[in-house]
Amino acid sequence: MPLRLLLLLMCLCIGSALRAEEVLRIAADRWPPYADQGLPGNGVAVDMVRAALKRAGFASAYIEVPWPRVLHGVKNGEYDLVADAWYTPEREVYGEYSEPYLINRVRLIKRRGSSITFTRLADLYPYRIAVVRGYSYSADFNNDPQLQRVPVFSFVNAAMMLQVGRVDLTLEDEITARHHFNGDLAEVKEQLEFLPVPLAENGLRILVSRHNPRHAEIVAAFDKAIREMKADGSYDALMREHGL
Repeated sequence: MPLRLLLLLMCLCIGSALRAEEVLRIAADRWPPYADQGLPGNGVAVDMVRAALKRAGFASAYIEVPWPRVLHGVKNGEYDLVADAWYTPEREVYGEYSEPYLINRVRLIKRRGSSITFTRLADLYPYRIAVVRGYSYSADFNNDPQLQRVPVFSFVNAAMMLQVGRVDLTLEDEITARHHFNGDLAEVKEQLEFLPVPLAENGLRILVSRHNPRHAEIVAAFDKAIREMKADGSYDALMREHGL
């Protein structure tokens, strides 16, 4: 075998080995039941993302940090991807989105017995609304300058502020809110209630940092793996394992 060809094959083998050893750093904030180190598989979203990446040939590791740090870490390349992001065009500057792999139904929450109603955003203008810092709820909600948004660190924080009257409303994915109402917010859940009309339905996606030179490849491989998992039943099986 010519020396040049031998050297080329050696380089290809070394490159393949390095790629195989690459571990994608997945970041998310605690957001049960989607992301939570205290839950099986670190939550259904993290479990789903890691399963799809594994099928696509990527090793991964999960770290749980506050949401502002998640986004900052993906911006500067500290983390390779966010496990559970809603779409906003601003984030496409520093990350590439996958197709949605789950759907979140965002609902407003008020104190039980409150007269607040909602059919359009203008109905909410008189009220103080607790929102988690850095979260994107819907394009219209995020960008409406007349809404009185009160930034907080977590949904639990928002719900407690709502219960004592420091804000008039908060909002969250319905499954996440019910998870908290059956857990760490059990003492206040009878004092709060959902408004009937949902604010939005958002697709849950991974957001891969553009600092990773393989970001487009990772997104394409992830989307393909999710399609395969839905086709062979492993997607539904994983959802059932998490009680969804």
